[in-house]
Amino acid sequence: MKIGIVVSEFHYDITMMMLERAKEHAEFLGAEVSRVVQVPGVFDMPLAIRKLLEKEEIDGVVTLGAVVEGETEHDDIVMGQASRKITDLAVEYGKPVGLGITGPGMSRLQAEERIERAKTAVESVVKMHQRLG
Repeated sequence: MKIGIVVSEFHYDITMMMLERAKEHAEFLGAEVSRVVQVPGVFDMPLAIRKLLEKEEIDGVVTLGAVVEGETEHDDIVMGQASRKITDLAVEYGKPVGLGITGPGMSRLQAEERIERAKTAVESVVKMHQRLG
């Protein structure tokens, strides 16, 4: 199985640790990470996800990011719009897309505590690919 990963550069120190955990877990599960695309932020992910899903050799995509709460409701808007479009793309292309984006409504400390959740997104993509054949 070949997967792509789309990772947000926003909160770089957190998301790059998420990326390393995701790569390690993919290898553990026997999946090959054939492409990693870095995007500025979570809101920017759908286009990169679409481009990866269009590739015949990509069996699924993992998304990684951290949406930290600010002084406004911006985090809710970003996460709501991104997650809706990510779901739409998975259905449109018939390939699994794992939601490894933590938030909204979390502090930076909570984001750091959730770095390991990147592995869950990889596992989800691998399991869905296996179960859907």
